[in-house]
This record gives sequence, C-alpha cells and structure tokens, in this order.
Amino acid sequence: MKTPGIIFDLDGTLVDSVYQHVATWNETFRTARIKVAQWRIHRAIGMSGSLFLPKLLRDEGLRHTPRVVKRLEAAHQKQFEHLIGRIEPLPGASDLLRLLERNSIPFAIATSGGAGQTRRLLARIPNRPNCPVVTADDVEEAKPAPDLFQAAAQKLDREPGECFIVGDSVWDVLAARRMKAAAVALQTGGFDGHELQDSGAYRVYADPRELSESLEQLGLSLRSHR
Repeated sequence: MKTPGIIFDLDGTLVDSVYQHVATWNETFRTARIKVAQWRIHRAIGMSGSLFLPKLLRDEGLRHTPRVVKRLEAAHQKQFEHLIGRIEPLPGASDLLRLLERNSIPFAIATSGGAGQTRRLLARIPNRPNCPVVTADDVEEAKPAPDLFQAAAQKLDREPGECFIVGDSVWDVLAARRMKAAAVALQTGGFDGHELQDSGAYRVYADPRELSESLEQLGLSLRSHR
C-alpha cells in the first residue's frame, strides 16, 4: 500500500493570515462604501471571492455584476499584499513539514490564492521543504470545489481516498468530502471544533504543532519526531 499523501491548505492552516484577510476585505468594502459586518466576512474566508461575494452582496441587498466582483477582488488583493511581510507561520508549521519530509510522507500545498501571492506567503515559513504547490491559477474552480485538492493529489500520484486534506475551515472540509478524501481540520481559522467535526472532519487539532504530535492517529508510521 502507498503511504497516504497529505494536502495542506495554506491561509489559516500553515500561515496565520485569516484575520489579515478579514481586515483587508473589510477595508475593501469600506472603501467601496459597502457595509458588511466582519463576522460575515470571517465566515466566508476560505472560499474564493468570486463565489462568496455574490451571495454576500445579495444578502446585503446590493446588486452586483461580474465586473463589480472582479474589482472588489482586485482591491482586496492589493490591500492584502501590503500585509504579507508581517504574516507569521502558525505554531509548528515548519516543524510539521520537515517531519513529514524526514519520514518520506508525501505532501503538497493547495491554496485558493494566486501564484504570486502564494510564493510570498510560502516564503514566510522558514526552512520549508520543497513540495508540489497548486494555486488558483492552476484550476478552473476554487474551494469549496475540490479542484485544488484533486490537482494536488495527482501531483502526489495518489487517489483521493489515499489522501488527508488538512484545512482550517468548513470549506476545506466540504471540498475534501466532495473528492472523497479524509478531512483533518485545524482550529487556526477561527472555526469551532464542534462545527468542523459536524461538517465532516475526521479529526480536529488546535494547530500544526498538535497535528505533528498526533500523526500516528492518522495511521502514519514515524521513524523520528525530531
């Protein structure tokens, strides 16, 4: 049997960027004179803007067009780029990836961000081992569609059922379930553990550090934790 592959989301899973996304979306809406409560923004983080913006705008009683959605996405991207230099990796993220590398456990990263933004975020993780990376530029549909994770599974030469998907939102869990992979959720995105479990997560951990200490629970054999 092949060793299972592990596919990681990036924002909120390996780097502590969820609330920067909330803040920059909030500023984007404020500049566009659109009033949206920040908790509503937070609930959408992890989805592609092209998917959550139409519903969010409708819920606020606002009309929208594809041009408006693209303009808001571009404004958010510009705001977020200014904050990347201050984003830190989540506790244990770098150690977890190096542990997987030392134990020959294949892993990849799949993110809804574009290639340029992804390169800059990955640079925030010190001593990160090389691995396949899939971005929104590589697929037609972003989360909660499973396209990103399916593409990453192909790069690992694994079937969906041979993969664990590690993410921080219910959208990651939904995408994993849609491709019939096991979802492992981290609470680093601000979602409650019970909600993540109720959405279908196989296991829920606090952060990458706790996950690295619990890999045996996923049936992964480790030679070394150092």
